[in-house]
Amino acid sequence: MVKSKWNLALTALVIFVLVLILGNFWHFRIDMTEDQRFTLSQPSLDRVRAFEGPVVVDVLLSGNLPPEFARLQVETRQVLESFASENPQVKFNFVDPLEDPGTAEATLANLQGLGLTPVNVTVEDGSKMSQELVFPWAMVNYKEKTVRVPLLKNKLGADMEQRITGSVQNLEYAFADAFTKLLVKDKKRIAVLKGNGESADMRIADLLGNLREYYNLAAITLDSVATNPQATLDELRNYDLALVAKPREPFTDAEKYVLDQYIVGGGKSLWLIDPVAMELDSLFNEQGTAIAIPRDLNLDDLFFRYGVRLNPVLVNDLYFTQIVLASGEGSGSQYNPVPWYYNPMVFSANDHPVNTNLEALRMQFASTIDTLATGPEKTILYSSSPLSRIDGAPLQISLDMINTPPDKDRYLPGNFPLAVLLEGEFPSAYANRVKPVELNNPVTRGGQSKMIVIADGDLVENQVRNGRPLELGYDKWTNNFYGNKDFLINSVNYLLDDSGLINIRSKKIEIPILDQEQVAEQKARWQLINIGLPIGIILLLGLGGNWLRRKKYSR
Repeated sequence: MVKSKWNLALTALVIFVLVLILGNFWHFRIDMTEDQRFTLSQPSLDRVRAFEGPVVVDVLLSGNLPPEFARLQVETRQVLESFASENPQVKFNFVDPLEDPGTAEATLANLQGLGLTPVNVTVEDGSKMSQELVFPWAMVNYKEKTVRVPLLKNKLGADMEQRITGSVQNLEYAFADAFTKLLVKDKKRIAVLKGNGESADMRIADLLGNLREYYNLAAITLDSVATNPQATLDELRNYDLALVAKPREPFTDAEKYVLDQYIVGGGKSLWLIDPVAMELDSLFNEQGTAIAIPRDLNLDDLFFRYGVRLNPVLVNDLYFTQIVLASGEGSGSQYNPVPWYYNPMVFSANDHPVNTNLEALRMQFASTIDTLATGPEKTILYSSSPLSRIDGAPLQISLDMINTPPDKDRYLPGNFPLAVLLEGEFPSAYANRVKPVELNNPVTRGGQSKMIVIADGDLVENQVRNGRPLELGYDKWTNNFYGNKDFLINSVNYLLDDSGLINIRSKKIEIPILDQEQVAEQKARWQLINIGLPIGIILLLGLGGNWLRRKKYSR
């Protein structure tokens, strides 16, 4: 009997040791969460498994963290553990960049020089409050490359808890995006069209800088169409996508024909068009007024053939973004944010991979788009709010409109399309027409292609401060962030069939966050429960056991 017990114990010990040994070589995890937060999507798996050498991730999120950032740290660790479980080459560590007070100031300057800006957060501990600097960043290192990963997303009008929630949802995308930048070899090519008054490089520098991490970019001018249209078309066909950013001068028929043949031949394109010529700066005069007039770019027949029509109107929307106006003179000047109904704040319907989980867009003097039954399939990506109307051009616009309360009854019917995706076969706009120039083997109907048309050229432009471009979507006057950059990058990714990363962004994760007010109100009660209840249970068990023992041996 004793021998069998020893054999059983020895067998259990051997099994336990074997499990420990196997655990070092074989990782196994079952994700039983409702939102599948610990399950990586297939695009993420493809990217992390592609690494053939060591990948080191330094997360600058450590030390004495506020509760919200401690939660972000935990979620970041869990995401990195998921990546590391798929590829043992992935190593990560959490560091506190300001751990050493003696070098904290120099470290802070170095990190800010690398573009790693800290977040100044208020830490509450009962009646005490203090300010802490937190670096919600990670650095992914592979071979000779390093990519910065922002862990904290900006969210318009959100408190810190809401920002943390949005950031947790974005973690898998953020790291998968960094892996993509480190692994990309054969980059697709984007042609940035010039020659028709498109936006200056400084005004689209932030978007181009971000796109350059995924693609090869080059400026292509259409001026050479006048002398050698075939050579221009051949050069354009070397690129996978054409970016047309806020042209201000009309296209010639020959230029349109070259673009038409590029599109019908399968070339992708992203158009940001202003059908109405109007700039906010033109209002800053003594009268405070300016005339908005239709801008004829000679593109109407081209877009009409593809099944969309850009209307020379302005969207007047009660869901607006603010502008800042100065009052007073000299050192006594004050800058006040005021409503501006011609700058719509456009929210996503979250109904397509391109627009899912994105911040609101900031548009300026936007126009509307009609979708027609002809041409390829259309998907409306963004629309104005239900409380919006259209004002026809020519139109006199005055800064005095901010002093007149809007009549809500006039803001109908709303929901005007502002950005449209076209997918499918594109018919040539020059089929059965006299051709403006001779091209080799013209195509009247091509294969599958894609196009996105946005009725606002300002959407692509970043602001400038001290001669340097700011982040696209950031408004330096109100200090607000909008989703312009993410939307345009998503658009380019989708047009070029790089939809894997976009699908990761649509993944939703729900994380519970404590209500700090309830925590403060119920602190004493829960302390009593957590401390008193275990003691009470132990006392009851002791008294009960003592009573049973007395009852048993008193007989």
